[in-house]
Amino acid sequence: MILNILFFYLAAVTIISALFVVIKRNAVHSAIALLVTFVHVAGIFLLLNSEFLAAVQILVYAGAILVLIIFVIMYLNVTQRYRMFNRLKLIAFFVGVVLFAEVLYIITRTALKGQKGEFPIAKVMEMGNTEAIGKVLFTDYLFPFEIASLILLVAMIGAIVLAKKEI
Repeated sequence: MILNILFFYLAAVTIISALFVVIKRNAVHSAIALLVTFVHVAGIFLLLNSEFLAAVQILVYAGAILVLIIFVIMYLNVTQRYRMFNRLKLIAFFVGVVLFAEVLYIITRTALKGQKGEFPIAKVMEMGNTEAIGKVLFTDYLFPFEIASLILLVAMIGAIVLAKKEI
């Protein structure tokens, strides 16, 4: 009972703060709302007995990524106010409806069917969630993991080339 109440609290605050990230006019306020979102998502991970993912969520996203975002906001001196709803609001509304329909479709196709996959909850609890994540990441998803690391490497090299004045 108390876990359900805690989950609904965390989910509600996550959704509301994620909306604030998008609709706030001040970039610093959006970054603070993003921090609240990250912390509450980590709380949801804790409710799912996934301590490793909660720690990664706090350290990587709420720590490193958010500090980087705030650094860029301060460096670029983003003081320009922009109009929230411009002429593309009809297209944005349509894309939002399509994404919402996709989420509903995925929920009805997967969550209501029960547990699937090689790692049911009992097996994950037996071996530990960090080991289960490592096994899945470095066996089934090794190729996408390496592609993501290659994309990050290319982005890092591109940022160095753009930042360097003379080559």
